Amino acid sequence: MKEAIPDTGKGEMMKDVKEFVRGLQHIGIPTKAFYATIAFYGSLGFAVIHENRHAGGRVAFLRLNDLVIETYEEKQTAMRAGAIDHIALDVSDIEATYASVVRLGHPALEGGVQTLPFFERGVSFFTIEGPNNEKVEFSQYR
Repeated sequence: MKEAIPDTGKGEMMKDVKEFVRGLQHIGIPTKAFYATIAFYGSLGFAVIHENRHAGGRVAFLRLNDLVIETYEEKQTAMRAGAIDHIALDVSDIEATYASVVRLGHPALEGGVQTLPFFERGVSFFTIEGPNNEKVEFSQYR
C-alpha cells in the first residue's frame, strides 16, 4: 500500500484521493426534454428524490436502488450516444479530497469547491477533466 504524502507545514500525513471516495454518487445526463426524461426513467422504476430550479433551469435526481441519475436542462446537449455529461464520485470529505486532487495536478474546472442548495442540507462538489474530455465530479452531501 502506498504511503500518504506528508502535509507541508502541519506535520500531518495527507491521504490519497482513493481514501475519500465511497463509490459512485450519480451520473449526470443533460436534456432538452426534462419531463420526458423523468417519465422515461420513471417507467424503468426510478423515482424522483429531489427536484429544483437553479440558474441553468430545472434539475432532478432520480433513484433506483443504489443508482442515482441527475438530469438537468441543457440547451447545448448533444442528444446522441456519448452525451452523458459527468460521473460523480461520492466522497467523505470534500475539502480534503479537493486538496488531494489539486496536489496531483488536476485543477478544478470551477476554480474550487462549490455548494448548491440541493437536498436537505446542500451538496458540495468540484469537477476535473479527464484525458478524453470527460468530467469527473467529486461530491459530498452536507
